[in-house]
Parts: sequence; C-alpha cells; structure tokens
Amino acid sequence: MRRILAAQIAEATRRMCIDASRNLPADVRRSVAASLDRESYAPARETLGRIIENCEIALSDGAPICQDTGVACVFVEIGQDVRVEGDLAAAINEGVRRGYEDGLLRKSLVVDPIRRENTGDNTPAMIHYDVVPGDGFRITIAPKGFGSENMSRLKMLSPSDGLEGVKAFVLETVELAGANPCPPVVVGVGLGGTFDKVALLAKKSLLRDADDAHPDPFYARLERELLEEINALGIGPMGLGGRTTALAVKIGAMATHIAGLPVAVNLNCHVARRAREEL
Repeated sequence: MRRILAAQIAEATRRMCIDASRNLPADVRRSVAASLDRESYAPARETLGRIIENCEIALSDGAPICQDTGVACVFVEIGQDVRVEGDLAAAINEGVRRGYEDGLLRKSLVVDPIRRENTGDNTPAMIHYDVVPGDGFRITIAPKGFGSENMSRLKMLSPSDGLEGVKAFVLETVELAGANPCPPVVVGVGLGGTFDKVALLAKKSLLRDADDAHPDPFYARLERELLEEINALGIGPMGLGGRTTALAVKIGAMATHIAGLPVAVNLNCHVARRAREEL
C-alpha cells in the first residue's frame, strides 16, 4: 500500500491552479496556430493572432490568460493500492484556496446559487473521483469559465432520433451559443449513460488533447464530421466570422438503456485550460 500525504496533494493542487491559469496546454496552442494557417478571412486571422499573442503575454508576465479564472474542476484518478494520509477533499480545497490566493486569481464562486454571497476563496472545487487498479495517483485541474459553461446543454433523445438526431443537437447547441463561449471552442460531447452520467462524459471528454484521435474509428470519424460541419457555420473566432468556430470535437460514449439516447454538449472556450500531475 503506497501512502500519499494530504499536504502533498494540497501543494500539487496549488501549483496546478496557478499553472493552468497562465499556461495554455501545448496541444491547444498547436490547434490555434494550425487554425491560423488555414484561415483566409482577414478578421478571423487577426483575432486568432491576438489569441496567440495574449497567451504569450500571459505566460511571460505570469498573468491569467483570461480574467474568468473559473471554477476549479478537479479529476482524481486514485489507485486502489493508494492510501491518502489525511482528508483528500479537504486537501484539494486547501490547494485551490492557496492557488487562487497566491496566483492572484479571480474568486468567482458563491456559497448559494440564489443568495449569491461569494465564498471568498474560490472553493469548493468540483471534484470527480475514479478508482483505478494499481498504486498510481493522478490529479487534473481544469478551470472552467462560465461564458462557455452557460452555453452547455443536455437532451434525452429517443433512440429513434439516432445519429442524425445527435448531430443536429450538437450543431444546434453550437449555433445557439454563437459568440458567447468565446470561440473557437472545444466541443465536448457525451453520449449514453444516464441523465447525470452523460453530462460528466461530455466534461471529461474535454480533458483529451485537442489533436488526438478517438480510439474507436466510428467516433473518430464522427468527431471529424462534426468539426467540419461546426466550422461551416461561419461563426468564427469571437463570433466575427470565418472558418474557425471550433478547434476540436471530443466525444465520450458509454452503454445506456434500450429506451434512451442521452446526449450532452459541454463547450469550452479557446482557453481550454488544464494541468495534470502524478504523485
């Protein structure tokens, strides 16, 4: 049984909150740069260039890429042969508190969704746990701004709606979102499971690299088709037009009931932030 101290987890979480806010992952930077190479519409090219410039300034100046430093979405993969010495959730929240304080990051959470009093430290984190074989421990921080989160949707389709119903819902969601999620977006799609599970599938799919390929050829092809159709909408970077509405489409799918076809779409803005460490 391998032991990990809660203090180690808190410190790693602190580091990742700061790093994710300042440093856009390399795969996302590559996708933006590739989109700039393909883009022919002048306003879209200028916007993509400014996105790249903004990310470079954030990294060199140690400043957040975006003023909305988001909700700390935390994904923990904990091996069944690992024992955490201390309170795991408390350690993660302590790391978030210290990260947002030390990094001078905007604190955006409210205690109650109706009464709206700020928590003052950007906690609690939204924590998801997966128990996996072995003695590994991996933690991923994916700060999520609400310009994009607010544009997310879920629908319980009928099995008879089939693939075309899924594609229509995804395209409709992106089109309705328009400029609100600060495109070019990364589109996370969840398929299957249940009402609650499909939303998590969509969000977790956003953790994949922007330039990877789905291991299932069927879904790899569907991701490419959806990306092409989304970019044909003409929304473009920041809604100013062009052929770059999305950087990537990522699909997560699992088993579901014979009577259902749940589908969820979780949008991420071009600031598709994440940081990951293994302890």
